[in-house]
Amino acid sequence: MQGPGCRFTGYNGAVKRLAVLALAAFALAGCGASGSVNASAKLRCPAKALAGWQRLANRIHAPVFCPAWIPDPLDGVIGSQWNNINEVSRDRSYLESWVWQETGPGAAGGEKHVNLRGYPGRTRIPKCVDADSKTRALIPCFSSPGGTVRGGGLTATVFNVNQDADQWHILYAWHYGGGLYTVSEHVAPPFGYAKVRLNLDHMLRNLIIVRPAKQ
Repeated sequence: MQGPGCRFTGYNGAVKRLAVLALAAFALAGCGASGSVNASAKLRCPAKALAGWQRLANRIHAPVFCPAWIPDPLDGVIGSQWNNINEVSRDRSYLESWVWQETGPGAAGGEKHVNLRGYPGRTRIPKCVDADSKTRALIPCFSSPGGTVRGGGLTATVFNVNQDADQWHILYAWHYGGGLYTVSEHVAPPFGYAKVRLNLDHMLRNLIIVRPAKQ
């Protein structure tokens, strides 16, 4: 089940125009507040998740965002049974992904899939290969903007058409500390578009900054 704007229909002229608008809208969205981001004493990176996120921050020498809430049964723990991708690239960008699937006889069926990304030291939207292009043309990885949302001291731009591991996802992107960060969730049963938006709103409000340890 796909929500408005989530169906992947190729990179036609309309989507190209939306990509240009996405860049403009994203630039206008601004950066997250600095020290005020999730400053509440009640919010903490869960104890079982903190060590993994701290190691990631130390490895890339940049802040990362630990999810204090993520749809059950996903846990936000790097290295857990649900963590299907734990990847850091040469440019220090990272992708952390958690997925749950229910299949087989008698199963209701469904998938819960959440990605968190970070691009330290860069604020521009990265490029991805257009899956519909025979020439492997590069296009923005995030496009079709759907306005902005605020939560947890962050201002994020909503992107409804995304590529690569975020294809078929709704994605929230924001700037922090000179870097670009995103959280996305797959629009698929048991969650439709509206529910995924609610989940992403809740995750945005419950992202906790983990900074690299001083060495």
